[in-house]
Amino acid sequence: MAETQVSVAARPIWIDLASTDPAGSREFYSKLFGWQIEVQADPQYGGYGLARIEGKDVAGIGGQMPGSEGMPSAWSIYVGTDDASALAGKVEAAGGKVVAQPMKIPDVGTMAVFQDPSGAFVSAYQPETMRGFGASGVANAYGWAELNARGFEAAAAFYRAVFGWQERVNPMGEGQPPYIEFLLGEDSVAGGMEMQGLPVPAEMPSHWTAYFGVSSVDAMFEQAIKLGAKEMIAPTDFPGGRFAVLSDPQGAQFGLLSLPS
Repeated sequence: MAETQVSVAARPIWIDLASTDPAGSREFYSKLFGWQIEVQADPQYGGYGLARIEGKDVAGIGGQMPGSEGMPSAWSIYVGTDDASALAGKVEAAGGKVVAQPMKIPDVGTMAVFQDPSGAFVSAYQPETMRGFGASGVANAYGWAELNARGFEAAAAFYRAVFGWQERVNPMGEGQPPYIEFLLGEDSVAGGMEMQGLPVPAEMPSHWTAYFGVSSVDAMFEQAIKLGAKEMIAPTDFPGGRFAVLSDPQGAQFGLLSLPS
């Protein structure tokens, strides 16, 4: 992950995939996005692979963490922090759950996993030598993080207390819940909306989705389907651009996003 002098606190700074089939996941995403993926040789990293575009780190792909056997494949959103231990205290005080206590990764940084009051999992990362994204906001790299929550107001209050995020409300039309932008100062850092009333399966839990920016949602969607992904939301226009959501061959949900240039 590239060095940077920009503050990473309270912003999404990394994503990774915990897969039931890391080799299969690496093959899928390398073919879909053109990622070059280097698997860490040191056994202490558990076969974690760093995905790069033109030599810049964009994501990680690894197996499931000890104790999470039987869990489905899933992408994780990591929000930056200067103090993971203090953040864990804020999580508990705000009604969240510390799923994995802050854990130092040798020569890398410290990570933790939390669960917000709606049940959505979100991770935190306190960087040391590895700072986060080497590239984001470019084609085939991380573009956006979105929370779909059952009980969004409680979740928003949690993120306000833990990360200092404020909200900007964007009406979506009659009968639709508004789309919420999470703001850090003047910067829009993530988004989300209430799941209740949406045409989604009743058993789908609250969750975060990682979106990848692409030059053409439709072309990338078709390519993903050819590589074995399944449609969740077909390419769709929204006021800010076009998006789609898929499930990769290992079952992990991810999104595609295209914004006007």
